[in-house]
Amino acid sequence: MTASSTPMAFPHNKLLVGLIGAGIQRSLTPAMQEEEARHHGLRMHYQLIDLDTTQSGPELLPTLLAAVRTMGFAGLNITFPCKQAVIPLLDDLSDEARAMGAVNTVVHRDGKLIGHNTDGSGWSWNFQRQLPDADLSRVLLLGTGGAGSAIAHAALRMGVQELRLFDVDPARAEGLAAELNRLYGAGRAVAAADIAGGIADATGLIHATPMGMDKMPGLPLAEELLRPELWVSEVVYFPIDTALLKAARAKGCPTVDGGGMAVGQAVGAFKLFTGREPDAARIDAHFRRLLAERAA
Repeated sequence: MTASSTPMAFPHNKLLVGLIGAGIQRSLTPAMQEEEARHHGLRMHYQLIDLDTTQSGPELLPTLLAAVRTMGFAGLNITFPCKQAVIPLLDDLSDEARAMGAVNTVVHRDGKLIGHNTDGSGWSWNFQRQLPDADLSRVLLLGTGGAGSAIAHAALRMGVQELRLFDVDPARAEGLAAELNRLYGAGRAVAAADIAGGIADATGLIHATPMGMDKMPGLPLAEELLRPELWVSEVVYFPIDTALLKAARAKGCPTVDGGGMAVGQAVGAFKLFTGREPDAARIDAHFRRLLAERAA
């Protein structure tokens, strides 16, 4: 199942979408989506549905999705802690969402809620744009949660030959490695026992944990493990210039910041919501302006 390339018809060119998650008040997604909609002659209202405001969790999803159907939402973005919990409540899944076992975008069409995942495609779009000639021979992925799992699938589809997975929960890394090998071929993924061993002869590093965020500052690994031959891809974008990226650049590593993945996710979601082709460069420029304004 793929995104429709046919523009959707909305009454009076108005549509309602939203984001369900916890602690999402600082999200830049509403501004990105609403501004791009304006360029397409659409009036979009993007509603934040923050579970923290009512101290609730995924148990509220059945009520929220019933409201989405009743109120005629065109779609939703889904984030922590609901990406897996929402799946049993949906009518169908895209092939990618089904393979990843996680949903970050829901489209409401003809009375049905269809789950998609743009995490992996958003990451690979950004990565290939910033480091098109990167060596994909041996790559270490730190973090195998929702974002990390989606990126793992995307990395193997993109051509990573050997993907090494490290997680503070070894069982989670081992489980994901087994699933990836089942889908993409034996030996494509392996759980790393420790970071030092996994990165020793790696050609690239993908960071997909919360470490480095404003509320969790610091490095996800020892700085001395970085070396110039290693490219580094970051997922965190608050702040856009994380401690990991600063340390990597100081060592001479090619780097990819996490902002582009957020843009790539937004590009994919906008196309799913509207059936229209978004201007990725325009969304990216807007996103960078928003980051600069927030940092000022």
